[in-house]
Amino acid sequence: MATLATNVVTLSDVAKRMDPDGNIAAIVEMLSQTNEVLTDAHWAEGNLPTGHRVTMRTGYPTVAWRLLNQGVTPSKSTTAQVDESCGMLEGWSEVDKDIAELNGNSPQFRLSEARATIEALNQEMASTLFYGNTTTDPEEFLGLSIRYSSLSANNARNIIDAGGSSTDNCSIWLLVWGPETFFCTYPKGSKAGIMHEDLGLQTIETATGIGATNGRLRAFQDHWQWKCGLVSKDWRYGVRICNIDVSSLVSETSAADLAKLMIKAMHRVENLKMGRPVFYVNRTVAQMLDIQSIGKNLNTGGVTVVNNVVYDKDGNYGGFVNTFRGIPVRTVDALLETEARVT
Repeated sequence: MATLATNVVTLSDVAKRMDPDGNIAAIVEMLSQTNEVLTDAHWAEGNLPTGHRVTMRTGYPTVAWRLLNQGVTPSKSTTAQVDESCGMLEGWSEVDKDIAELNGNSPQFRLSEARATIEALNQEMASTLFYGNTTTDPEEFLGLSIRYSSLSANNARNIIDAGGSSTDNCSIWLLVWGPETFFCTYPKGSKAGIMHEDLGLQTIETATGIGATNGRLRAFQDHWQWKCGLVSKDWRYGVRICNIDVSSLVSETSAADLAKLMIKAMHRVENLKMGRPVFYVNRTVAQMLDIQSIGKNLNTGGVTVVNNVVYDKDGNYGGFVNTFRGIPVRTVDALLETEARVT
């Protein structure tokens, strides 16, 4: 028997979701985000019950030119292993049976809660993908920002400093998704994606009851779970453009040249054909990338191509193309504008 949590759906919540005809209203999801990284990620089953073990080569054998009658010393390569862990992202939904069945709208009402729960799971997953920190939050998985967090680290070659020195910085990411580069994973033997368990009617123990310390009621209960993690099989296929000063960018005063930085990022990747390369930006960067592109026109054959916007021959806006030099540019609302300076 479960105990009813304090964050349960109340009669007041139900009333706020009814339309004038007594049906569950179509809810405007004002809190929803655009996190296109979740649709791009390559997914693969892990080789461990808790995640995925990566074996990487750290050194090659020694070879040498030799003369006749002269030997060469045998040698071998060296390898190292890293275990990438998965986290368990969960959510619960509980609603009093009699509240859910008001006006016979039980399925519709529960569906409205399900949509909200799935959106919350997606937002948390996207945020952890970039900012997860297992040192401070061991229940999460390790995100990208911690992996690319020092300009003096072994992977500093793939961290580009845009010059921002304040605390209102943001980043652009270039990731190459693929089985040999970057991919998301789930534990060996488990299921991929969000798992939903409809527990149906349960007897719930309430914190307070009538005439007793604890009471009982019948409630619908749903359980949501997402076992997921991130695997960096080869750090050379990820690039972080960090320290982009947001205030300078928006005011266009000493602003970072986004196009030049993104070109630099492309050339830091070992081989763009090893997987599916994608740029990830927040909404402000996407806007300013478009604005900055206006002054960098390349007119060919009556069509002016401006980075990621196409103009027709009369100078009017044509179709919007969400690419930069052939690489998709995705909007990710989970990317913050309050990042500390990377040093």
